[in-house]
This record gives sequence, structure tokens and C-alpha cells, in this order.
Amino acid sequence: MNKKFVKFIIKRYLRFDRKHPFIYISFILAFLGIMTGVATLMIAMGIMNGMDREFEKKLKVMNYPITVYTSLAKVNDSTLKLLKKHFPNFKYSPYIESNAIIKKNGLNGVMLYGVDFKKEAEINYIFKDAIKGIKKVGIFDVVVGKRLFDSTGMYKGEKIIMIFSKMTPMGFGISPLIKKVKVIGYFNSGLVAYDKGIAYMNIEGLKRILHQNYYSGIHIWTPNPFKDIEKIKKILPPGIGVVGWWQQNGNFFAALKMEKRALFLVLMLIIIVAALNIISSLLMMIMSKRKEIALMMSLGASKKEIKAIFLRLGMIIGIAGIISGAVLGGLGIWVLRTFDIIKLPADVYGVSRLPIDLSLVDFGLIIIGAFVIILLSSVYPAKKAADTDVLETLRYE
Repeated sequence: MNKKFVKFIIKRYLRFDRKHPFIYISFILAFLGIMTGVATLMIAMGIMNGMDREFEKKLKVMNYPITVYTSLAKVNDSTLKLLKKHFPNFKYSPYIESNAIIKKNGLNGVMLYGVDFKKEAEINYIFKDAIKGIKKVGIFDVVVGKRLFDSTGMYKGEKIIMIFSKMTPMGFGISPLIKKVKVIGYFNSGLVAYDKGIAYMNIEGLKRILHQNYYSGIHIWTPNPFKDIEKIKKILPPGIGVVGWWQQNGNFFAALKMEKRALFLVLMLIIIVAALNIISSLLMMIMSKRKEIALMMSLGASKKEIKAIFLRLGMIIGIAGIISGAVLGGLGIWVLRTFDIIKLPADVYGVSRLPIDLSLVDFGLIIIGAFVIILLSSVYPAKKAADTDVLETLRYE
């Protein structure tokens, strides 16, 4: 194949032709469509990834990497010692779980966790921020969520009544456990369900109230929970449950993954529509240059060379659109990261700024997907040009 000849014809066909301006307008529209599609995909995938990471970050903290819980067998101090013996580098926070009702300007139900404040702060940075500056923790001190704290009008140091779901016998009937506790602070996870429905209490105080000498479970921080969960299962006795944070929210993350895939496919249609413009533009050019193509073939140009000319024409337009779209998308992501153009309600999304995190995998899929679409859209017109009938075209010339 004569590469100089192919390059010469490509340069000639890329020039503006006054006789057929609509062909070049179609080329420009195809270029703009591909550029817009790539840029939109990059920004959309970046936002989806950013929101997924933000939700994952929140759920990791409030659900913990790995949780060992009481099932058929009870979790107690011997279980904790066993875990510390085999995995001394992990961080542990044993807890007792109970339902309770806070009586303050009405009744508000909460999931109450009895924890060691110091150990819990080591694996939960949100809780750590909540107790910052608190030097001494009383046996019946509690920390509630910010939404509950604000909606009920609590203040730090206030004593409130807490009603527990566990019943205690009284005379000929039963009565719920009632205890006055002291509010020493509040945490702010950014998720309404947690900030309104979860509270933490000193584990020693909850043990005394519930008369419970075993744990509901143990929250564990590990550097690699996906691998470490199997190691933990092997050393624990039968009847004790183990669950990872990703298993607790499997349906939620499956829905996010499906939504991301659907968005990717829908936005990829922009590139497909732009690719149709490339096909129509190349076909119009082939029809207008039909005599020239036949003449080149009669003078010795091979079908392979003719096919290469129009295949490369389509690829040049498409690759230019991909590069421009990547630059535009990168610029858009930088602008959204740097400036507060879009503000989000923190009580709904957990963040006030738009989180953007475009992964290399998603970027690669966008570029490869766009490239494949452009390649396929250039093949048919190139084959059509190479199949030009020389005798039929030049018969009356």
C-alpha cells in the first residue's frame, strides 16, 4: 500500500469543499457529538463514583468493616481474648445492643449501643469527633445523633429519661426499665437515619441496666476486611456469626452498580448518534467523489488503499472528538472539584459539595468504548468506497 498516496488524498478530502458544504457540516456535527458524549460520560461517571465512595465511606464507619455477633453461641470476654490472640494488630470494640425510647419533647425510639468510648473512638472517627474534649465519661453517659439532638432541643449535660425495651417484674405485672441518663455530646454522620435513630452509651452502664454479662457483638477494624473475614471465621467456635459491612448493605450497592451501568449505556448513545453522523458524512463524500474514486482505481489505486483512505478519515474525526472530549471532561471535573458551583443539601446526601472521583477503569472504558464505536462506524463506508464499480462509473465519462 502506497502510504504517501493515502496521506495525500486524506489531506485533500479534509479540506473544505465549497461544492459540498453539507458534508463538512456533518463532519463537524459528528466531531462535536463525540466530544460532548465523551465529556458527559466522564463527568457523569465521576459524579457517580464520587457519590458511591461517599456513601461507602459513611456506611463503613457506622456499620464497621467486620462485626462478630451473638447468634447460637454468645460472644463474651473469652471470644475477645481469642480474637486478640490470633489477630493482635486488629482493633476491637465490643458492644451491647438494645432498643430504647428517649423521653424528651415526646418519645423517640433509638438503637442504643453500649460501647467502651475509648475503644469505639479508635475505629469510628465520627464517634471520635463527638467525644473530642470530653476527659471523663460517666457510667450512664450517652452520645446521640445530631438530628435527634436538635429536633428534641437537648443540650450537653442535660439529664433525660431513657425507657428500655427489656421488661422487669413488678408486683403482679411487668414494667419497662427506666433510667435517667446524661447527654454529653452528639455525633454527626451526615446520614439522617443514623443521626436520628442511633445513640451510644457507656457499656458498663448498659451492662448494669440490662443485667447482661455477655456482648451482643464485637466491631472489628482490619486493614483488609475482604480477606480477613475468612480468617476470623476459621478461628471462631460454631454458633458465632461474622458479617462484613459490604454484606450488610449488599442490595444497596447492587442497586448503585446497576444504576451506574444503566447511566453508562444511556450516555454512550450520544457517541453512537455522533457515529451515525460519521457514517452519513462518509457515504455522502463517497457519492460526491465517486468519479474520483473510480479514476484513482483505474490508474492503479488498490481497493486496500481506497478502503484505508475512508477508514482513516472516519478515525481522524472520531479520535479528534475523543481527545477533545477527554480534555473538556477533565476541565469540567477540575472546575466542579475546585469551585462550589453545585451545592448539595448535606442532610439528604451527607455531603455539601459535589463529590467527583473518576477512576482509571471508567476512563479507560469510556475511551475504548468510543474508539470501538468510531472504528465500526468507519468500516462500512470504507468497504462501500472500495467496492466502487470502475467500468459502470466511468462508462459515460
